[in-house]
Amino acid sequence: MIFIIEHLDKLGKWNFIEYKHISSIVGKKNLWFTNCKSGKLKKYGKVISRSVRELGLERVCVLDPEADGTLSPSDKKKFKFFVFGGILGDFPRRKRTRKEIARFFSKHRNLGKKQMTTDNAVYAVKKILSGKKFSELEFLDKLELKTGKYESIILPFRYNIVNGKPLISSELLKFIERKKGF
Repeated sequence: MIFIIEHLDKLGKWNFIEYKHISSIVGKKNLWFTNCKSGKLKKYGKVISRSVRELGLERVCVLDPEADGTLSPSDKKKFKFFVFGGILGDFPRRKRTRKEIARFFSKHRNLGKKQMTTDNAVYAVKKILSGKKFSELEFLDKLELKTGKYESIILPFRYNIVNGKPLISSELLKFIERKKGF
């Protein structure tokens, strides 16, 4: 299985941290970054400057919250490539995965209708392809992080619960703590 992140935004610190986290989840040899010219990511996966749409791949599944069918363990036999939009989430979402990736491929699956961070979507797909049903995964649908004595930020995305805690990289937590204003 190859996990492909079709990079659709400027490579900012937040994306970069999530992409590093994805590499730690699936391994460098299983991760491609397409539509990306940044050499900074070579340490974490294969970097391809062309769009995934231009690669002529077969057995491709695009993960899209707007897709009709939900990913299941049996999809492991049907697909080799799993494509995710490398998009910093808008809230409410603008359905960019559909506009910029999914419409170019015939096979799509969802991970429920709630928007996930890219690293959480990759983690969920990995778990499902390892045999778990989507309904067996546990989620938190928004995450509140304290940023000061009287301040917090709410991340309105779906997070996997792993060992009783939401899946978010410690590096991203530190970045959010240091960031002044959003």
